[in-house]
Order: sequence, then structure tokens, then C-alpha cells
Amino acid sequence: MKFGLLAAQSLLGTVRLAIKGTILASMLSLAACGGGGGVSIPIPDGGGSGFQPGVFLDSDTYAAQCQAPRSGINPATNQSYPDIQGTTTDENNYLRSYSNETYLWYDEITDQDPSAYDDTLEYFDLLVTEELTPSNQPKDKFHFTYDSEVWYQLSQGGVSAGYGAQWAVLSPTVPRDIRVAYTEANSPATNLPQPLARGAIVTSVDGFDINTDTQEGIDALNAALFPSGVGEEHTFGILDLGAANERLVTMTTASITSAPVQNVDVINTQTGVVGYMSFNDHIATAEQALINAVNFFNASNNGQGIDDLVLDLRYNGGGYLAIASEFAYMIAGAAATAGQTFEEIQFNDKHPVTNPITGRALSPTPFYSQTLGPPFNAIPGQALPTLDLPRVYVITGGGTCSASEAIMNGLRGIDVEVIQIGSTTCGKPYGFYAEDNCGTTYFTIQFRGVNAKNFGDYTDGFSPANTPAGEAGTVIPGCSVADDFNEQLGSVQEDRLAMALAYRDGQSCTAPSGLASGAVQFAQPLRNANVVVPKSPWLTNRILLP
Repeated sequence: MKFGLLAAQSLLGTVRLAIKGTILASMLSLAACGGGGGVSIPIPDGGGSGFQPGVFLDSDTYAAQCQAPRSGINPATNQSYPDIQGTTTDENNYLRSYSNETYLWYDEITDQDPSAYDDTLEYFDLLVTEELTPSNQPKDKFHFTYDSEVWYQLSQGGVSAGYGAQWAVLSPTVPRDIRVAYTEANSPATNLPQPLARGAIVTSVDGFDINTDTQEGIDALNAALFPSGVGEEHTFGILDLGAANERLVTMTTASITSAPVQNVDVINTQTGVVGYMSFNDHIATAEQALINAVNFFNASNNGQGIDDLVLDLRYNGGGYLAIASEFAYMIAGAAATAGQTFEEIQFNDKHPVTNPITGRALSPTPFYSQTLGPPFNAIPGQALPTLDLPRVYVITGGGTCSASEAIMNGLRGIDVEVIQIGSTTCGKPYGFYAEDNCGTTYFTIQFRGVNAKNFGDYTDGFSPANTPAGEAGTVIPGCSVADDFNEQLGSVQEDRLAMALAYRDGQSCTAPSGLASGAVQFAQPLRNANVVVPKSPWLTNRILLP
């Protein structure tokens, strides 16, 4: 089975992916292997018959030697595919050498004979570390592959098969609790006579109760909630927010283009004008959307702009690091970022001064002040608008990851105050380049990122200051507040946004439950601190441009 976006989002069953953890009860965590390493000296090729532990040929020796070569034009390069006839062992040898050259923890991989595996994806799963973080979590949480065509479509425009409803898993075990986290405009979910909206509960799928315990029912849940293609018709039992009775909704899957920036608005308070926006994915189309949002904020308040920004990253797992740099610049402005580093990337000890992927000398990622052009969607070379803010309120959740955390860390590196409202982020100061070979795009951790203060040790995430002891990662100012499904995103009654506004007005948070004293009264039902919003692993990482 080739892993792709849809397999990553399966609720049940075995997924060929080195992400540790579960989404629903029967998902299996996959173990990886650790140890090994070696030097690069020539050995006989021989289709793997010359395997010597710790001895590696250059990965270029095996590149594009494919068991099933592709033909035609590669849409990512507009050039012919370089594939030639090879074997599965050739593909495995390529991955073995490439990992030894570029994997951040290459010396923690157990070296395995490439000819002993007739499944390249199974072999790739072994090329990881088994080491743990200080909190006993896997050091490498994300090691995965995509079908190259699927990855290209998603990374360029956020296109995937679905309904336009992003599911939130509040309870992965019986009694299961699956709700709508947010929706995409002009999609099957929103084109219904009564559109789906945040907070709606899934009660059944294709006639199976959501708490089914049969394999047939579990398969039906997976097939419907995370479909494999367009044109699939599935029927859901839905209990809408505030409704007394459930309704049946039939939707047909379509190609969904995600809108990475949503709910852009201004909130007039007694102490100033506050901008709010939800930013869901660092994909290529986010560049122009972020520019539009900043221009909107600057034009508000009779052209005086906003006094503060609430940036909602609770469902943003990451994507392109350059998008994070651009937006951090737009928040902080030219004066605060002048001559400063947004993030410095550090590869393994084989590459202290040179980027092993591009061959260029390593240099820090700046705060980009201009649009960058393809693959992004704004006209290149244009000055980015700025908000020039000394602080930002960031709403986070467990799915706030990688490039989103880089925004927080990069701003903290130049003394822009970051105030966190929500729950602990995922903890991923690592990233990689996408590497295509023989129709599969591989993602293996290749670098770590540090800010202008040389800080990047947040492997257990960022946590608001009142997070309970023993559960916190890197603690920063703010309040722990559970995700609130009583209200729509952007509503001033929604718990996390309400707490951000209250904190801004000087109200302290008194309990990690998110309940605060004074005027803010949080609703009790439909709140959950550990919401899982399944997204593709591509969207939970830092991706560098080649």
C-alpha cells in the first residue's frame, strides 16, 4: 500500500507511517529502528548482493532506477521523468544512501540489507531513529511518503478529495466523538440546503453507528470519513450544534481546494481594535491570502489599522517555512526584523557549512520582506505589507506544529512578545526537503531550526504558562484553554478568542481548564483540551524550497 494523504487520515487500521500514536483505538503505532552509520566508499553494485553494513555508495548511484519507471512530463519540473529500468533493491539502496547522507540522526539508524526487502515503503519505515525526547516521546514523529502526484497537487494548491469538512476527533475510543472543526466554502459540506458547520456531531456513517465495534463498521467509518477519491457518495448522521434531533446528510466527494486563511475580521473593544484570523495551512496559495488579510487589517479603523492581532493557528500543522517567514515579517515589520534571522537551519554533522540538498553554502533564513514567486501565488518581488506589532496573541492546539511553531519561535527570537492561548503545540523544530524518486516523494527529517537567539529546543512543544506541571513543554506567557465547539471560529464568545481578548485587557487565567475569573464565562459542554484534527503529514512539517 502506498501511503498518501488519505491513508494518513484513516481513523482505524494499520497505516504505513512512522508517526507514533493513535487516532482511534485500533490504529497501530509503527516502531522504527535505531543505531548504525558509516562512511561513503565505493562497493560493488550487484543489485544489493554487495551489501556491507556501514558502507555506502553515493545516492546518485541509484537515483531514478525504478522497478516501474514513469514516462511523460513531471508537472513539478516541466521536464521528462529521468526514470530508467531498475529494481526494488535499487530503490531501497537509494533510500539507504540518501538517509545516510541527509537524515539528521543518520548515526541512529540500524543499517539493514536493502535486498532483504521487496517493499520499498516498508524499507523506508526502518530508516529512522528510535530515540526519545526528554518527555519520553519519539524524537522522530513524522517520517512519511506521498505518491508524488498527490503531493504535488496538495503542496501547490491544497487540493484533496473530500467534502470540505475538516473533522475533529474529540474522543478516539468508544464512546467516540467526531465533530466538524471547520469547513471550506463552495464544497459539498457547505453547498447542502443546511450547510455543515463547526460543532456538528457525526452520529453514524453509511448506516453504521459511530460506536460500531465490528470490522465492517470500522472499515465503513474509515472509507466515508477519509475517502480515497472523488465521486464517492456517503451518508452521515449529523447532530447539529444546538439541535435536538439528528438528520441524515448525503455528500459526494469532490476535489477540495482549501482556503488557508479564513475568518479575517476586526473586533472593536473598549481598549482598541483587534484583528482576528484563522490560518490553517502554510501552502503555496497562502501567500496572497496573508497579504490580503494584512491589507484588510491596515485599512480598518478608518485607516489607522489594528492595535493587536489574534492569530488562530490551532489547526495549522505547518507547510512551507518561507510562508512562515513572510508572515512573521508582516506581523513584526521592517524595523523589528532588519538584519535579523528568522530561522537558521542546521543539518547533520556531515554538512556543517553546506546545504546537502541544494549544494549552496548554509545561510540563515531571513524575515522575507518581499513576495517570493513560484511556487507561491503572489506576483514576485513585491514589498510585503506590515502590521508593525510588538506582540501577537496566538491561539494554539496539539495540531499547531512545525512551520506554525516557527512563527512563534522566530518572533520570540527578535523580542516580539508571543502570548499563547490554548494548549501545548506538537513540538517539531525539524524539517526536510521533499525528495521524489520513482513516483514516491519521501520526507525524512534533515535539519533542525533555531531562531535569532539560537533557541530551538521545544521538542515537547510550547505551552501556556498555567499548563499543569508535568504536561508542559517550553512555557511562554498565556492561558491554557480547551477547544470550544459551542461557537464558530472568530466568534468573541468562543472560549479561546474570548480568553485572548480578556487577557489583553489585563485579566489573568486562574486555572488550566481555561475557566477565568471575572466577565468571561466559558461554556461547559463541547469543550476538549486534546482535540485531534487529522491532517496529512505534509501539512504538519517544515518544507524548504529547493
